[in-house]
Amino acid sequence: TDKPDIRFGMELKDLTDIACQTEFRIFRQAVELGGQVKAICAPGCASYSRAELDGLAEFAKSHKAGGLAWIAFSADGGARGPVAKFFSEAQLAEVQARLEANPGDLALIVADQPSIVAEALDWLRREMAARLGLIPEGVFRPLWVVDFPMFAWNEEEQRWDPEHHPFCMPHPDDIELLETDPGRVRALAYDLVINGTECASGSIRIHRRDIQEAIFRLLNIGPEEAEERFGFLLRAFEYGAPPHGGIAPGFDRICALLAGETSIRQVIAFPKTQQAQCLMSGAPSSVDPKQLRELSIRLDLPQP
Repeated sequence: TDKPDIRFGMELKDLTDIACQTEFRIFRQAVELGGQVKAICAPGCASYSRAELDGLAEFAKSHKAGGLAWIAFSADGGARGPVAKFFSEAQLAEVQARLEANPGDLALIVADQPSIVAEALDWLRREMAARLGLIPEGVFRPLWVVDFPMFAWNEEEQRWDPEHHPFCMPHPDDIELLETDPGRVRALAYDLVINGTECASGSIRIHRRDIQEAIFRLLNIGPEEAEERFGFLLRAFEYGAPPHGGIAPGFDRICALLAGETSIRQVIAFPKTQQAQCLMSGAPSSVDPKQLRELSIRLDLPQP
């Protein structure tokens, strides 16, 4: 996850190298397709009922996982679970050691593409920590998240998309990779995360025309389109634009953290409703036809 909560443990552990050697077909297929197998260890949860485990599986599926595998490490040193029979005793011992699991603990495992594994286990980790009372109150654990990937591959359109925006400066060590291996390029972007909540985000911006044009080419923005849409920016770079950047804090999120609230709506003076309506001003409301004519706006609204 790019918003880790480090107030508690239960770190994600990579089991890919072990899982691909087992007889469990789903794990092996996930690895063959470029995916991974990771797990968290829920302390003292080996006694969970089947209904509780099915509930966790549905929770994981609601966060994009295809399913949830589990292995319960019993007090007598054994291991049980639907997938345990596909592991040898040595493999089960290696899984237990890597998870630092004790007798009575529960391994929760997700196999899929890296982004799905990360998201599903992040949500599952937070859920289990809340259930088990592992999150200390009144504690603030900030951290900086850096080295974001610059681009993400768009499988549907078979092209690269900017992970954040096309004006973020690539890491100076990765500029040569723009032409050869865009997926490995890191962005000079940074987030401030407190207790698993993104509280500020920023980046260093591009200040060189040659780099900006290289990124436009990578994003299938040709020279003519680049000149039409961003010519003013490209020309400005020729006048010696200095290196520059910034960061934008989310003041409402910080206030919510300080107040112990889970929703920013509780710290906003006049929050909108779920339907984006303002109860104080009555907005949005109807507009006078004369005002619409002055602005050359014609409405095509559905009949009530």
